[in-house]
Amino acid sequence: MEHSQKILAQQVVSACLSFDVERVVISPGSRNAPLIIEFNAFDNIKKYSIVDERSAAFFALGMAQKTRKPVALVCSSGSALLNYYPAIAEAFYSKIPLVVITADRPKHLIDIGDGQTIRQEYVYQNHICFSANLDELNSEINYDILNTAFDTLKSRPGPIHLNVPFDEPLYKTTIEHLVEKSRWLKYKEETLLTETPLEVDELEKFAEIWNTATRKMVLLGVSKSDAMLQTQLEHIIKDPSVIVLTENTSNVTHLQFINSIDQAIFPLTDELFDTYRPEILLTFGGMVVSKKIKQLLRKNPPKQHWHVDRVEAMNTYHCLTKHFAVSPTLFFSQFFFLTKSKSSDYQQKWLQLKQRRALKHQEYIERATFSDLKVFDSINRYVPEHISIQFSNSSIIRYAQLFTWSKNLEIACNRGTSGIDGSTSTAVGVAVANKGQTLFITGDLSFFYDSNALWNSYIPISFRIIVINNGGGGIFRFIPGPTTTHTLDYFETPHQLTAENLCKTHQISYESVSDIVSLEEKLRIFFNDSKQAKLLEIFTPKETNAEILKAYFNNL
Repeated sequence: MEHSQKILAQQVVSACLSFDVERVVISPGSRNAPLIIEFNAFDNIKKYSIVDERSAAFFALGMAQKTRKPVALVCSSGSALLNYYPAIAEAFYSKIPLVVITADRPKHLIDIGDGQTIRQEYVYQNHICFSANLDELNSEINYDILNTAFDTLKSRPGPIHLNVPFDEPLYKTTIEHLVEKSRWLKYKEETLLTETPLEVDELEKFAEIWNTATRKMVLLGVSKSDAMLQTQLEHIIKDPSVIVLTENTSNVTHLQFINSIDQAIFPLTDELFDTYRPEILLTFGGMVVSKKIKQLLRKNPPKQHWHVDRVEAMNTYHCLTKHFAVSPTLFFSQFFFLTKSKSSDYQQKWLQLKQRRALKHQEYIERATFSDLKVFDSINRYVPEHISIQFSNSSIIRYAQLFTWSKNLEIACNRGTSGIDGSTSTAVGVAVANKGQTLFITGDLSFFYDSNALWNSYIPISFRIIVINNGGGGIFRFIPGPTTTHTLDYFETPHQLTAENLCKTHQISYESVSDIVSLEEKLRIFFNDSKQAKLLEIFTPKETNAEILKAYFNNL
Protein backbone atom coordinates (compact mmCIF):
# COMPACT_ATOMS: atom_id res chain seq x y z
CA MET A 1 0.00 0.00 0.00
CA GLU A 2 1.56 3.28 -1.13
CA HIS A 3 0.85 6.43 0.88
CA SER A 4 1.67 10.01 0.06
CA GLN A 5 4.93 11.08 1.59
CA LYS A 6 3.13 14.23 2.79
CA ILE A 7 2.14 13.73 6.44
CA LEU A 8 -0.51 16.44 5.99
CA ALA A 9 -2.23 14.45 3.22
CA GLN A 10 -2.16 11.36 5.43
CA GLN A 11 -3.72 13.31 8.31
CA VAL A 12 -6.58 14.67 6.18
CA VAL A 13 -7.48 11.28 4.71
CA SER A 14 -7.10 9.50 8.06
CA ALA A 15 -9.47 12.02 9.64
CA CYS A 16 -12.04 11.45 6.88
CA LEU A 17 -11.92 7.69 7.43
CA SER A 18 -12.13 8.06 11.21
CA PHE A 19 -15.16 10.32 10.97
CA ASP A 20 -17.27 8.05 8.69
CA VAL A 21 -16.59 9.62 5.30
CA GLU A 22 -17.26 6.76 2.88
CA ARG A 23 -17.16 8.60 -0.48
CA VAL A 24 -14.86 11.15 -2.07
CA VAL A 25 -15.32 13.04 -5.35
CA ILE A 26 -12.00 14.01 -6.90
CA SER A 27 -11.43 16.53 -9.66
CA PRO A 28 -8.12 15.96 -11.49
CA GLY A 29 -5.21 18.31 -10.81
CA SER A 30 -1.59 18.47 -9.77
CA ARG A 31 -1.49 20.40 -6.49
CA ASN A 32 -3.97 17.91 -5.01
CA ALA A 33 -1.76 14.94 -5.99
CA PRO A 34 -0.82 14.07 -2.37
CA LEU A 35 -4.51 13.83 -1.47
CA ILE A 36 -5.33 11.74 -4.55
CA ILE A 37 -2.46 9.34 -3.77
CA GLU A 38 -3.53 9.02 -0.14
CA PHE A 39 -7.23 8.47 -0.81
CA ASN A 40 -6.25 5.85 -3.40
CA ALA A 41 -4.37 3.94 -0.69
CA PHE A 42 -7.67 2.91 0.96
CA ASP A 43 -10.20 0.51 -0.58
CA ASN A 44 -12.83 1.24 2.07
CA ILE A 45 -13.65 4.66 0.63
CA LYS A 46 -15.43 4.95 -2.73
CA LYS A 47 -13.70 7.28 -5.15
CA TYR A 48 -15.26 9.16 -8.06
CA SER A 49 -13.42 11.27 -10.63
CA ILE A 50 -15.33 14.21 -12.13
CA VAL A 51 -13.45 16.85 -14.06
CA ASP A 52 -15.92 19.76 -13.81
CA GLU A 53 -15.67 21.04 -10.24
CA ARG A 54 -19.11 22.68 -10.25
CA SER A 55 -20.72 19.44 -11.36
CA ALA A 56 -18.51 17.41 -8.99
CA ALA A 57 -19.67 19.42 -5.99
CA PHE A 58 -23.37 19.00 -6.80
CA PHE A 59 -22.76 15.31 -7.54
CA ALA A 60 -21.27 14.96 -4.04
CA LEU A 61 -24.17 16.96 -2.60
CA GLY A 62 -26.64 14.52 -4.19
CA MET A 63 -24.89 11.53 -2.64
CA ALA A 64 -24.78 13.22 0.78
CA GLN A 65 -28.44 14.20 0.46
CA LYS A 66 -29.38 10.60 -0.23
CA THR A 67 -27.13 8.82 2.30
CA ARG A 68 -27.27 11.51 5.02
CA LYS A 69 -23.53 10.96 5.48
CA PRO A 70 -20.69 13.40 4.77
CA VAL A 71 -19.10 13.20 1.31
CA ALA A 72 -15.63 14.61 0.65
CA LEU A 73 -14.59 16.81 -2.28
CA VAL A 74 -11.01 17.20 -3.44
CA CYS A 75 -9.73 19.70 -6.00
CA SER A 76 -6.57 21.45 -7.12
CA SER A 77 -5.65 25.06 -6.36
CA GLY A 78 -6.71 28.24 -8.17
CA SER A 79 -10.09 28.76 -9.80
CA ALA A 80 -10.99 25.07 -9.34
CA LEU A 81 -12.32 25.61 -5.82
CA LEU A 82 -14.39 28.65 -6.83
CA ASN A 83 -16.51 26.34 -8.95
CA TYR A 84 -17.51 24.50 -5.78
CA TYR A 85 -19.21 27.58 -4.36
CA PRO A 86 -22.79 27.16 -5.72
CA ALA A 87 -23.02 23.66 -4.24
CA ILE A 88 -21.43 24.80 -0.98
CA ALA A 89 -24.08 27.52 -0.61
CA GLU A 90 -26.80 24.96 -1.34
CA ALA A 91 -25.34 22.55 1.22
CA PHE A 92 -25.09 25.35 3.80
CA TYR A 93 -28.75 26.32 3.55
CA SER A 94 -29.98 22.74 3.12
CA LYS A 95 -27.79 21.41 5.96
CA ILE A 96 -26.14 18.74 3.83
CA PRO A 97 -22.73 17.51 5.09
CA LEU A 98 -19.83 18.10 2.67
CA VAL A 99 -16.12 17.94 3.50
CA VAL A 100 -14.53 20.39 1.06
CA ILE A 101 -10.79 19.77 0.75
CA THR A 102 -8.95 22.27 -1.45
CA ALA A 103 -5.26 21.91 -2.25
CA ASP A 104 -3.27 25.15 -2.19
CA ARG A 105 0.18 26.65 -2.72
CA PRO A 106 2.15 27.46 0.43
CA LYS A 107 1.84 31.04 1.70
CA HIS A 108 5.14 32.27 0.25
CA LEU A 109 3.80 31.65 -3.27
CA ILE A 110 0.53 33.61 -2.84
CA ASP A 111 0.21 37.00 -4.59
CA ILE A 112 3.67 36.92 -6.16
CA GLY A 113 2.58 35.98 -9.69
CA ASP A 114 2.78 32.19 -9.32
CA GLY A 115 0.47 30.23 -11.63
CA GLN A 116 -2.87 28.72 -10.63
CA THR A 117 -2.81 30.65 -7.37
CA ILE A 118 -5.50 32.71 -5.66
CA ARG A 119 -6.31 33.72 -2.06
CA GLN A 120 -7.95 30.51 -0.88
CA GLU A 121 -8.10 30.94 2.89
CA TYR A 122 -11.68 31.44 4.13
CA VAL A 123 -12.90 31.89 0.55
CA TYR A 124 -16.32 30.41 1.47
CA GLN A 125 -16.57 32.30 4.76
CA ASN A 126 -20.19 33.49 4.31
CA HIS A 127 -21.57 30.02 3.59
CA ILE A 128 -19.51 27.53 5.56
CA CYS A 129 -19.94 25.86 8.96
CA PHE A 130 -16.21 25.58 9.60
CA SER A 131 -13.15 26.77 7.70
CA ALA A 132 -9.44 26.39 8.42
CA ASN A 133 -6.06 26.53 6.78
CA LEU A 134 -3.92 23.50 7.62
CA ASP A 135 -0.16 23.72 8.05
CA GLU A 136 2.26 21.39 6.29
CA LEU A 137 5.03 22.31 8.74
CA ASN A 138 3.03 21.86 11.94
CA SER A 139 1.43 18.42 12.07
CA GLU A 140 0.57 18.85 15.76
CA ILE A 141 -1.89 21.70 15.17
CA ASN A 142 -3.53 19.82 12.30
CA TYR A 143 -4.88 17.16 14.68
CA ASP A 144 -6.72 19.84 16.67
CA ILE A 145 -8.05 21.57 13.54
CA LEU A 146 -9.33 18.35 11.99
CA ASN A 147 -10.99 17.20 15.22
CA THR A 148 -12.73 20.56 15.54
CA ALA A 149 -13.80 20.51 11.88
CA PHE A 150 -15.47 17.11 12.07
CA ASP A 151 -16.97 17.81 15.48
CA THR A 152 -18.73 20.75 13.79
CA LEU A 153 -20.47 18.29 11.45
CA LYS A 154 -22.00 16.61 14.49
CA SER A 155 -23.49 19.79 15.92
CA ARG A 156 -24.41 21.55 12.65
CA PRO A 157 -24.72 19.48 9.45
CA GLY A 158 -23.47 21.39 6.43
CA PRO A 159 -20.24 22.05 4.53
CA ILE A 160 -16.83 22.35 6.18
CA HIS A 161 -13.71 23.63 4.38
CA LEU A 162 -10.16 22.41 4.82
CA ASN A 163 -7.61 24.38 2.80
CA VAL A 164 -4.49 22.24 2.46
CA PRO A 165 -1.26 23.93 1.26
CA PHE A 166 1.41 21.65 -0.23
CA ASP A 167 4.91 22.56 -1.27
CA GLU A 168 6.66 20.55 -3.98
CA PRO A 169 7.52 17.71 -4.51
CA LEU A 170 3.93 16.45 -4.72
CA TYR A 171 4.12 12.90 -6.09
CA LYS A 172 6.52 11.08 -3.77
CA THR A 173 5.15 8.00 -1.98
CA THR A 174 6.06 5.86 1.02
CA ILE A 175 4.90 2.59 2.56
CA GLU A 176 4.87 4.21 6.01
CA HIS A 177 1.61 5.40 7.54
CA LEU A 178 2.67 8.25 9.81
CA VAL A 179 -0.64 9.29 11.41
CA GLU A 180 -1.42 8.77 15.09
CA LYS A 181 -4.95 7.34 14.82
CA SER A 182 -5.41 7.58 18.57
CA ARG A 183 -5.45 11.36 18.21
CA TRP A 184 -8.87 11.39 16.55
CA LEU A 185 -11.88 12.07 18.73
CA LYS A 186 -14.56 9.41 18.80
CA TYR A 187 -17.24 10.64 16.42
CA LYS A 188 -20.84 9.93 17.40
CA GLU A 189 -23.70 11.35 15.40
CA GLU A 190 -26.25 13.06 17.62
CA THR A 191 -29.55 11.17 17.83
CA LEU A 192 -32.83 11.52 19.68
CA LEU A 193 -31.31 9.60 22.60
CA THR A 194 -28.23 11.83 22.89
CA GLU A 195 -29.99 15.20 22.47
CA THR A 196 -30.51 17.43 25.47
CA PRO A 197 -34.27 17.64 26.18
CA LEU A 198 -36.12 20.91 26.69
CA GLU A 199 -36.81 22.12 30.20
CA VAL A 200 -40.25 20.78 31.13
CA ASP A 201 -41.20 23.84 33.21
CA GLU A 202 -40.64 26.14 30.25
CA LEU A 203 -42.39 23.79 27.82
CA GLU A 204 -45.44 23.67 30.07
CA LYS A 205 -45.95 27.42 29.60
CA PHE A 206 -46.19 26.98 25.85
CA ALA A 207 -48.39 23.91 26.21
CA GLU A 208 -50.89 26.05 28.17
CA ILE A 209 -51.03 28.52 25.28
CA TRP A 210 -51.41 25.63 22.81
CA ASN A 211 -54.21 23.99 24.80
CA THR A 212 -56.36 27.13 24.83
CA ALA A 213 -55.94 28.01 21.13
CA THR A 214 -58.66 26.91 18.70
CA ARG A 215 -56.66 27.49 15.47
CA LYS A 216 -53.24 25.88 15.24
CA MET A 217 -51.25 25.37 12.05
CA VAL A 218 -48.27 23.03 11.72
CA LEU A 219 -46.24 23.89 8.61
CA LEU A 220 -43.44 21.61 7.44
CA GLY A 221 -40.82 22.54 4.82
CA VAL A 222 -38.15 20.40 3.18
CA SER A 223 -37.54 17.22 5.19
CA LYS A 224 -36.26 13.68 4.79
CA SER A 225 -38.72 10.81 5.20
CA ASP A 226 -38.92 9.85 8.85
CA ALA A 227 -41.26 7.17 10.19
CA MET A 228 -41.31 8.64 13.70
CA LEU A 229 -42.12 12.14 12.44
CA GLN A 230 -44.88 10.72 10.24
CA THR A 231 -46.40 8.98 13.27
CA GLN A 232 -46.11 12.11 15.40
CA LEU A 233 -47.89 14.25 12.80
CA GLU A 234 -50.63 11.64 12.43
CA HIS A 235 -51.10 11.90 16.20
CA ILE A 236 -51.27 15.69 16.24
CA ILE A 237 -54.13 15.87 13.72
CA LYS A 238 -56.35 13.91 16.10
CA ASP A 239 -56.85 17.36 17.61
CA PRO A 240 -59.61 19.11 15.57
CA SER A 241 -58.05 22.50 16.28
CA VAL A 242 -54.88 21.54 14.36
CA ILE A 243 -54.20 21.52 10.62
CA VAL A 244 -50.94 20.23 9.10
CA LEU A 245 -49.59 21.82 5.91
CA THR A 246 -46.83 20.01 4.03
CA GLU A 247 -45.19 20.10 0.63
CA ASN A 248 -44.03 17.22 -1.53
CA THR A 249 -40.47 17.94 -0.43
CA SER A 250 -41.60 17.41 3.19
CA ASN A 251 -41.83 13.65 2.54
CA VAL A 252 -44.80 13.12 4.83
CA THR A 253 -48.34 12.66 3.62
CA HIS A 254 -51.82 11.95 4.96
CA LEU A 255 -55.40 12.40 3.79
CA GLN A 256 -55.97 14.94 6.57
CA PHE A 257 -52.89 17.01 5.68
CA ILE A 258 -52.92 19.85 3.18
CA ASN A 259 -50.33 18.34 0.84
CA SER A 260 -50.74 20.77 -2.08
CA ILE A 261 -50.61 24.16 -0.39
CA ASP A 262 -50.85 26.39 -3.47
CA GLN A 263 -53.73 24.37 -4.87
CA ALA A 264 -55.65 25.07 -1.66
CA ILE A 265 -54.73 28.70 -0.98
CA PHE A 266 -53.71 30.39 -4.23
CA PRO A 267 -57.11 32.04 -4.81
CA LEU A 268 -57.37 33.33 -1.22
CA THR A 269 -57.25 37.07 -0.62
CA ASP A 270 -56.08 38.52 2.69
CA GLU A 271 -59.71 38.95 3.70
CA LEU A 272 -60.68 35.38 2.86
CA PHE A 273 -57.56 34.03 4.56
CA ASP A 274 -58.72 35.49 7.87
CA THR A 275 -61.00 32.45 8.27
CA TYR A 276 -58.01 30.14 7.96
CA ARG A 277 -55.40 32.25 9.76
CA PRO A 278 -53.87 30.40 12.75
CA GLU A 279 -53.48 31.73 16.26
CA ILE A 280 -50.37 29.55 16.62
CA LEU A 281 -48.03 28.71 13.75
CA LEU A 282 -45.63 25.84 14.49
CA THR A 283 -42.94 25.38 11.82
CA PHE A 284 -40.01 23.06 11.23
CA GLY A 285 -38.05 21.56 8.34
CA GLY A 286 -36.21 23.46 5.62
CA MET A 287 -37.32 25.93 2.97
CA VAL A 288 -40.96 26.22 1.94
CA VAL A 289 -41.63 26.44 -1.82
CA SER A 290 -45.03 28.14 -1.66
CA LYS A 291 -44.63 31.87 -2.06
CA LYS A 292 -48.35 32.35 -1.46
CA ILE A 293 -48.34 30.89 2.07
CA LYS A 294 -45.37 33.12 2.94
CA GLN A 295 -47.20 36.20 1.64
CA LEU A 296 -50.42 35.40 3.50
CA LEU A 297 -48.73 34.67 6.83
CA ARG A 298 -46.49 37.74 6.60
CA LYS A 299 -49.44 40.02 5.91
CA ASN A 300 -51.71 38.22 8.41
CA PRO A 301 -49.35 37.06 11.17
CA PRO A 302 -50.41 34.61 13.88
CA LYS A 303 -50.26 35.62 17.52
CA GLN A 304 -47.56 33.03 18.12
CA HIS A 305 -44.94 31.60 15.75
CA TRP A 306 -42.80 28.81 17.15
CA HIS A 307 -39.97 27.31 15.12
CA VAL A 308 -38.39 23.95 15.96
CA ASP A 309 -34.83 23.36 14.79
CA ARG A 310 -31.69 22.17 16.56
CA VAL A 311 -29.63 25.06 15.19
CA GLU A 312 -31.48 27.89 13.47
CA ALA A 313 -34.31 30.20 14.46
CA MET A 314 -35.91 30.65 11.03
CA ASN A 315 -38.04 33.82 11.00
CA THR A 316 -39.51 33.13 7.56
CA TYR A 317 -42.85 34.79 8.33
CA HIS A 318 -41.47 37.87 10.14
CA CYS A 319 -43.32 37.07 13.37
CA LEU A 320 -41.18 34.53 15.26
CA THR A 321 -41.89 34.46 18.99
CA LYS A 322 -40.08 31.28 20.13
CA HIS A 323 -37.27 29.04 18.91
CA PHE A 324 -37.15 25.49 20.32
CA ALA A 325 -33.54 24.39 19.78
CA VAL A 326 -34.15 20.65 19.48
CA SER A 327 -35.06 18.24 16.70
CA PRO A 328 -38.77 18.07 15.77
CA THR A 329 -38.99 14.43 16.87
CA LEU A 330 -37.67 15.24 20.34
CA PHE A 331 -39.92 18.31 20.58
CA PHE A 332 -43.06 16.31 19.82
CA SER A 333 -41.95 13.44 22.07
CA GLN A 334 -41.91 15.89 24.97
CA PHE A 335 -44.74 18.18 23.92
CA PHE A 336 -47.42 15.52 23.43
CA PHE A 337 -47.40 14.65 27.14
CA LEU A 338 -48.47 18.21 27.91
CA THR A 339 -51.13 18.85 25.24
CA LYS A 340 -54.88 18.36 25.23
CA SER A 341 -57.33 18.20 22.37
CA LYS A 342 -59.43 21.34 21.84
CA SER A 343 -62.92 21.49 20.40
CA SER A 344 -62.82 23.47 17.13
CA ASP A 345 -63.98 23.46 13.50
CA TYR A 346 -60.59 24.78 12.29
CA GLN A 347 -59.29 21.53 10.80
CA GLN A 348 -62.67 20.81 9.25
CA LYS A 349 -62.70 24.19 7.47
CA TRP A 350 -59.28 23.52 5.98
CA LEU A 351 -60.23 20.02 4.85
CA GLN A 352 -63.43 21.30 3.25
CA LEU A 353 -61.35 23.88 1.39
CA LYS A 354 -58.95 21.14 0.29
CA GLN A 355 -61.84 19.01 -0.99
CA ARG A 356 -63.38 21.89 -2.99
CA ARG A 357 -60.04 22.75 -4.57
CA ALA A 358 -59.28 19.11 -5.38
CA LEU A 359 -62.56 18.79 -7.28
CA LYS A 360 -61.87 21.99 -9.20
CA HIS A 361 -58.33 20.78 -9.90
CA GLN A 362 -59.50 17.47 -11.34
CA GLU A 363 -62.26 19.06 -13.43
CA TYR A 364 -59.79 21.46 -15.03
CA ILE A 365 -57.05 18.88 -15.61
CA GLU A 366 -59.45 16.56 -17.42
CA ARG A 367 -60.38 19.22 -19.97
CA ALA A 368 -57.00 20.96 -20.21
CA THR A 369 -55.11 20.78 -23.48
CA PHE A 370 -51.53 19.55 -23.85
CA SER A 371 -49.25 21.74 -21.73
CA ASP A 372 -46.74 21.67 -18.89
CA LEU A 373 -49.63 21.27 -16.45
CA LYS A 374 -51.14 18.35 -18.36
CA VAL A 375 -47.72 16.70 -18.58
CA PHE A 376 -47.35 16.76 -14.80
CA ASP A 377 -50.71 15.09 -14.39
CA SER A 378 -49.61 12.24 -16.67
CA ILE A 379 -46.25 11.80 -14.97
CA ASN A 380 -47.95 11.81 -11.57
CA ARG A 381 -50.24 8.97 -12.64
CA TYR A 382 -47.57 6.78 -14.24
CA VAL A 383 -44.65 7.18 -11.84
CA PRO A 384 -44.09 3.87 -10.00
CA GLU A 385 -44.07 3.44 -6.24
CA HIS A 386 -41.02 3.45 -3.98
CA ILE A 387 -38.64 5.43 -6.17
CA SER A 388 -36.67 8.63 -5.56
CA ILE A 389 -37.74 11.75 -7.45
CA GLN A 390 -35.45 14.74 -7.84
CA PHE A 391 -37.11 17.92 -9.11
CA SER A 392 -35.24 20.80 -10.68
CA ASN A 393 -36.07 24.35 -9.64
CA SER A 394 -38.07 27.22 -11.13
CA SER A 395 -41.40 26.21 -12.70
CA ILE A 396 -40.77 22.46 -12.31
CA ILE A 397 -40.93 22.34 -8.52
CA ARG A 398 -43.89 24.75 -8.53
CA TYR A 399 -45.89 22.57 -10.93
CA ALA A 400 -45.00 19.55 -8.80
CA GLN A 401 -46.53 21.20 -5.71
CA LEU A 402 -49.93 21.32 -7.40
CA PHE A 403 -50.17 17.53 -7.34
CA THR A 404 -50.28 14.92 -4.58
CA TRP A 405 -47.50 12.37 -4.99
CA SER A 406 -48.69 9.66 -2.64
CA LYS A 407 -46.89 6.49 -3.75
CA ASN A 408 -44.31 6.11 -0.98
CA LEU A 409 -41.89 8.24 -2.95
CA GLU A 410 -38.78 10.00 -1.68
CA ILE A 411 -38.86 13.54 -3.09
CA ALA A 412 -36.09 16.13 -3.08
CA CYS A 413 -35.12 19.43 -4.68
CA ASN A 414 -32.25 21.87 -4.14
CA ARG A 415 -34.29 24.43 -2.20
CA GLY A 416 -31.46 25.81 -0.08
CA THR A 417 -30.62 28.44 -2.68
CA SER A 418 -33.31 27.36 -5.19
CA GLY A 419 -30.88 27.58 -8.12
CA ILE A 420 -31.16 25.74 -11.42
CA ASP A 421 -27.39 25.46 -11.77
CA GLY A 422 -26.66 22.00 -10.32
CA SER A 423 -29.99 20.18 -10.38
CA THR A 424 -28.91 17.51 -12.89
CA SER A 425 -25.58 16.82 -11.18
CA THR A 426 -27.38 16.49 -7.84
CA ALA A 427 -29.83 14.02 -9.35
CA VAL A 428 -26.97 11.95 -10.78
CA GLY A 429 -25.36 11.88 -7.33
CA VAL A 430 -28.64 10.72 -5.79
CA ALA A 431 -28.96 8.01 -8.45
CA VAL A 432 -25.43 6.74 -7.79
CA ALA A 433 -26.08 6.48 -4.04
CA ASN A 434 -29.59 5.07 -4.47
CA LYS A 435 -30.20 1.32 -4.43
CA GLY A 436 -33.52 1.76 -6.24
CA GLN A 437 -34.61 3.79 -9.24
CA THR A 438 -34.15 7.56 -9.42
CA LEU A 439 -36.30 9.85 -11.58
CA PHE A 440 -35.13 13.37 -12.39
CA ILE A 441 -37.80 15.80 -13.66
CA THR A 442 -36.35 18.99 -15.08
CA GLY A 443 -37.01 21.97 -17.28
CA ASP A 444 -35.00 22.61 -20.42
CA LEU A 445 -32.92 25.54 -19.15
CA SER A 446 -31.90 23.76 -15.97
CA PHE A 447 -30.98 20.65 -17.92
CA PHE A 448 -28.85 22.34 -20.57
CA TYR A 449 -27.24 24.66 -18.02
CA ASP A 450 -25.88 21.63 -16.16
CA SER A 451 -25.23 19.32 -19.12
CA ASN A 452 -21.75 18.42 -17.79
CA ALA A 453 -23.62 16.39 -15.18
CA LEU A 454 -23.76 13.59 -17.76
CA TRP A 455 -19.98 13.72 -18.29
CA ASN A 456 -19.03 10.89 -15.96
CA SER A 457 -18.95 7.12 -16.01
CA TYR A 458 -21.08 6.49 -12.93
CA ILE A 459 -24.65 7.00 -14.19
CA PRO A 460 -26.62 3.84 -13.34
CA ILE A 461 -28.81 2.20 -15.97
CA SER A 462 -31.80 2.62 -13.64
CA PHE A 463 -31.56 6.44 -13.88
CA ARG A 464 -34.49 8.15 -15.63
CA ILE A 465 -34.65 11.77 -16.82
CA ILE A 466 -37.74 13.64 -18.00
CA VAL A 467 -36.98 16.98 -19.67
CA ILE A 468 -39.98 19.26 -20.14
CA ASN A 469 -38.83 21.48 -22.97
CA ASN A 470 -40.98 24.59 -23.39
CA GLY A 471 -38.38 26.49 -25.39
CA GLY A 472 -36.71 28.50 -22.65
CA GLY A 473 -37.84 29.63 -19.21
CA GLY A 474 -41.64 29.49 -19.38
CA ILE A 475 -42.01 30.67 -15.77
CA PHE A 476 -41.30 34.25 -16.91
CA ARG A 477 -44.53 34.28 -18.90
CA PHE A 478 -46.43 33.49 -15.72
CA ILE A 479 -44.65 35.81 -13.28
CA PRO A 480 -46.21 39.30 -13.36
CA GLY A 481 -43.69 41.73 -14.73
CA PRO A 482 -41.42 40.28 -17.43
CA THR A 483 -44.07 40.33 -20.16
CA THR A 484 -44.64 44.07 -19.60
CA THR A 485 -40.99 45.04 -20.10
CA HIS A 486 -40.61 44.39 -23.86
CA THR A 487 -37.43 42.47 -23.01
CA LEU A 488 -38.95 38.99 -22.61
CA ASP A 489 -36.21 37.35 -24.71
CA TYR A 490 -33.66 38.24 -22.02
CA PHE A 491 -35.76 36.65 -19.30
CA GLU A 492 -36.81 33.54 -21.20
CA THR A 493 -33.62 32.53 -23.07
CA PRO A 494 -35.45 31.21 -26.16
CA HIS A 495 -33.65 28.37 -27.93
CA GLN A 496 -34.09 25.48 -30.36
CA LEU A 497 -31.96 22.96 -28.43
CA THR A 498 -32.92 19.34 -27.86
CA ALA A 499 -31.33 16.74 -25.63
CA GLU A 500 -30.90 14.17 -28.41
CA ASN A 501 -27.26 14.78 -29.26
CA LEU A 502 -26.26 15.02 -25.61
CA CYS A 503 -27.80 11.59 -25.08
CA LYS A 504 -25.86 10.18 -28.04
CA THR A 505 -22.63 11.62 -26.64
CA HIS A 506 -23.19 10.15 -23.19
CA GLN A 507 -24.84 6.86 -24.28
CA ILE A 508 -28.24 7.52 -22.78
CA SER A 509 -31.38 6.16 -24.45
CA TYR A 510 -33.40 9.04 -25.93
CA GLU A 511 -37.04 9.46 -26.93
CA SER A 512 -39.23 12.51 -27.46
CA VAL A 513 -42.95 13.32 -27.58
CA SER A 514 -45.08 16.37 -28.26
CA ASP A 515 -48.65 15.21 -27.58
CA ILE A 516 -50.53 13.60 -24.73
CA VAL A 517 -51.27 10.27 -26.45
CA SER A 518 -47.61 9.66 -27.31
CA LEU A 519 -46.57 10.78 -23.84
CA GLU A 520 -48.75 8.26 -22.07
CA GLU A 521 -47.61 5.48 -24.41
CA LYS A 522 -43.99 6.23 -23.57
CA LEU A 523 -44.64 6.59 -19.82
CA ARG A 524 -46.18 3.11 -19.66
CA ILE A 525 -42.79 1.54 -20.43
CA PHE A 526 -40.39 4.33 -19.43
CA PHE A 527 -39.66 2.90 -15.98
CA ASN A 528 -39.09 -0.68 -17.17
CA ASP A 529 -35.62 -2.20 -16.79
CA SER A 530 -33.16 -1.29 -19.53
CA LYS A 531 -29.52 -1.62 -20.58
CA GLN A 532 -29.01 2.16 -20.52
CA ALA A 533 -30.21 5.13 -18.55
CA LYS A 534 -33.20 6.75 -20.29
CA LEU A 535 -34.20 10.31 -21.14
CA LEU A 536 -37.66 11.35 -22.32
CA GLU A 537 -37.92 14.85 -23.76
CA ILE A 538 -41.41 16.35 -23.79
CA PHE A 539 -41.92 19.36 -26.04
CA THR A 540 -44.75 21.58 -24.78
CA PRO A 541 -46.32 24.70 -26.37
CA LYS A 542 -44.33 27.72 -25.24
CA GLU A 543 -47.04 30.23 -26.22
CA THR A 544 -49.94 28.65 -24.29
CA ASN A 545 -48.37 27.09 -21.16
CA ALA A 546 -48.67 30.25 -19.07
CA GLU A 547 -52.24 30.93 -20.19
CA ILE A 548 -53.29 27.39 -19.29
CA LEU A 549 -51.71 27.74 -15.83
CA LYS A 550 -53.36 31.12 -15.23
CA ALA A 551 -56.71 29.64 -16.26
CA TYR A 552 -56.09 26.76 -13.85
CA PHE A 553 -55.72 29.11 -10.90
CA ASN A 554 -58.72 31.17 -12.00
CA ASN A 555 -60.74 27.95 -12.16
CA LEU A 556 -59.80 27.11 -8.56
